Amino acid sequence: MALFDYESSGPGISKNAPKKKGIALFFDILLRKIWKLFELNFLYFLFFIPLFLSVMVIFRLPVTGITPYISLLLILLFAVLIGPATAGMTKVIRYFLIEKHSYIVRDFFNGFRTNFKNAAIVGVVDCLIILSAYASVIVYPRLASAYHSFLLYVPLAFVYSIVILAVLMNFYIFLMMTATNLSLKNLLKNSAVLAFIALKKNIITFLITAAITAGMVLMMLYMLPLFLTIIPFFPAAFVCFIICFNSYPIIQKYVINPYYESIGKVNPELTGFDDETGAEPIFEDMGGKEAPIEKRRKGKGKRIS
Repeated sequence: MALFDYESSGPGISKNAPKKKGIALFFDILLRKIWKLFELNFLYFLFFIPLFLSVMVIFRLPVTGITPYISLLLILLFAVLIGPATAGMTKVIRYFLIEKHSYIVRDFFNGFRTNFKNAAIVGVVDCLIILSAYASVIVYPRLASAYHSFLLYVPLAFVYSIVILAVLMNFYIFLMMTATNLSLKNLLKNSAVLAFIALKKNIITFLITAAITAGMVLMMLYMLPLFLTIIPFFPAAFVCFIICFNSYPIIQKYVINPYYESIGKVNPELTGFDDETGAEPIFEDMGGKEAPIEKRRKGKGKRIS
């Protein structure tokens, strides 16, 4: 008896079979795309090289007149490129979610190139917000201690409120950037609105991604060799997958579906039509309809029908 039987086939999976939802759908897509996510993470990781090099320049090279400028140039390069790279990664993961085939490298760089301007602006602003948050947590507590004034914690709370809002908006900005042709102004406006409309789901997404990030930070501090081994393949794409899985249905509900309804059409992502051309599928899915293939019986070179 053969371990694998390639000469017989069942009826296949019907396209009308009940579709998975929620956590079942999440793990279904995740398990099917896990190696693609590792590949995508590595591609995204390459854009962190300027940041790592800037750290090496600061801590490894002798301090000279040009050293700070080299480090600053590398940091600026990272700040400009990380947004478009995030757009590229988001585009690929969006294709995973709508069950559209994706060529990882081609679609990544297509998303990188076509959204470069808006994504670069968002990426630079995100980096400035992160730097502001880091500076605030150092400066304001020291000022509060020096002046014995609790009121100096108020600006710290304000800064971190802005940081949290920016994080929630980022759940939607890059997704809408790669799925629509909205202007940057409308991307920001819609993202701010969706941050509050889906607040409960956004908080859940935030807590999950914050826990994963905290785990990676602890690994970096206490298990650096393991961290350096894992970081090229995890967790950036995995975190992006979680964000997209939770956030894209919100975008479909409040942004994409209303647009198609306004022009009297149905969102092609919900119908099986091609999401770029709007054309009906050329081939019909016959899953569940075809007859099983009869198993070939062993004989003296003759096929038994």
